[in-house]
This record gives sequence, C-alpha cells and structure tokens, in this order.
Amino acid sequence: MRRSFRCGRVLPLALLFLLAACTTVGPEPPDDLAPAPAPGERWQPRPRVSWQWQLTGKLDTSVKAAVYDVDGFNTTKEQVAGLKNAGRRTICYLSTGAWEDFRPDAGDFPKTMLGEGNGWEGERWLDIRRLSELEPLIAKRFDMCRDKGFEAVEPDNMDGYRNKTGFPLTADDQLKYNRLIAKLAHDRGLAVGLKNDLDQIPQLVGDFDFAVDEQCFEYDECERLTPFITAGKAVFHVEYEGRIGQWCPRSQELQFSSLQKKYELGAWRQVCPPAG
Repeated sequence: MRRSFRCGRVLPLALLFLLAACTTVGPEPPDDLAPAPAPGERWQPRPRVSWQWQLTGKLDTSVKAAVYDVDGFNTTKEQVAGLKNAGRRTICYLSTGAWEDFRPDAGDFPKTMLGEGNGWEGERWLDIRRLSELEPLIAKRFDMCRDKGFEAVEPDNMDGYRNKTGFPLTADDQLKYNRLIAKLAHDRGLAVGLKNDLDQIPQLVGDFDFAVDEQCFEYDECERLTPFITAGKAVFHVEYEGRIGQWCPRSQELQFSSLQKKYELGAWRQVCPPAG
C-alpha cells in the first residue's frame, strides 16, 4: 500500500522557502461532480477534477469530491452504489505488484511467487515475470471491482523493478506486466491509473487513463507527470510532509488534482484547489 521506497531526495530548501513566502491556500472549493461516461464508453477523469483518497477507517461519504479512490476489498457494493447515486465516480484500490497476507485471496498466490517485503507489514513483492499465473489472479480481482460497480482501478506497487524484490526484474518485465494490467482493466470496461513508476510514463501514458502519484514535490519530480496532463488525463497527487502552501501554487500551474494527506490515508485531507 502506498509509496514504494526510493533513495531519498529533497526539494531544494530555497524553493520551499520561496513558495511558502508567497503562497496561501484558500478554503475547500465548492462541490463538483465528474460527468458519467456515455453508455458503453469508459470513464476518463480529466485534469483538475477533485478527489478523495481513503484506504483506512470508516468510509466518509460526506467529502465533497467528484472522485473517490477507496479500498476495493473493504468497500461494499452498496457503498459504491451510494457514491454513484450521489454523482461520484469511484476508483478501486488494489495491490497488483505486491502480495498482502490479509486479503481473502492471499492463499491463491503460489509461495514461490512471493519475494522480499516491500516495507509494509504483511506485504511482499510479486514475481511479475510470471504473467500466465498472475493474469487469472488479477483478473478475478478486477472482476470484483467491476461487479461492485467501480468505474476504475488503481493498481498499486507497479514499479517493483526499481526496488529490492528478491527477483531480477527488468524495466521490460515491468512494461509487460503494467500493460497486462491495463488490458485486464480495459477488457472489463474499467479505467486504470498508473501508480508512481515515473520512469516509464513516456512508454505507458497511452496505455493508462490517469496517474496516481505520491510525493512528487518532496522528490522534485512532478514535471515528469505532465505527459498525462498533455494527453487530457488527470494526475491524482498527494503529499505527506511539509505544508500544502509550499507546493500548491506549482500544483495548480501543473493542473494536478492534489491533496495533503496523512500516511495512514484515512478520511482527513487538505485540498489544493484548482487555480482560477
């Protein structure tokens, strides 16, 4: 769940002080609703759409956000229907690159497919080279998302090749797997987001419908996400450290959908409202 671990880099202090000196963040913007797709068409979130990302705690459906990104296993079909009836679009969060021992289908994954821990309790990297074995397992999860009424999926841990997984994964292995994930989602009429994996955005922006990113300002890499914006696709972004006023103006310029969140990803959030 959440960030893949990377070598630490920090936003230059001079830039942080400059942004903090000239920035204020206004109140949460008024409610807005993302239009539903036409019958038979896949939903496509556009830049600057508002969103809420909640993966823990009791689901708060009172948040004024057009898009809800919530846990696919723990969110019920009735909750998804309630959000849809309120005009919200829904994204189904799943881990597709790492195994989680607390999921109901954990026993379906062969033990030989499980690698090193990814830094989160109960989670281990998957050997994504084993496409023929992984495909039916992930397809079953995507069927669950579709059957619950979700309109999109957020597949997490999609950059194992850049981490110590216990397997000799290559960039080509990751591209093949990520494209399989996109195909499985699209075959079910679901939109799909690219999670982190910034190095492969040029190759994958055409395969994915939006991006989900954590901490691109902390790591000074947000401009690498702009191909999604150029393509008319939303970038759903969060920061955990620092103050929202330090990075919100640049996020507005980039047309990101940005939030300040706490690491546990409960209901709490601060919004960087769209400019203008």
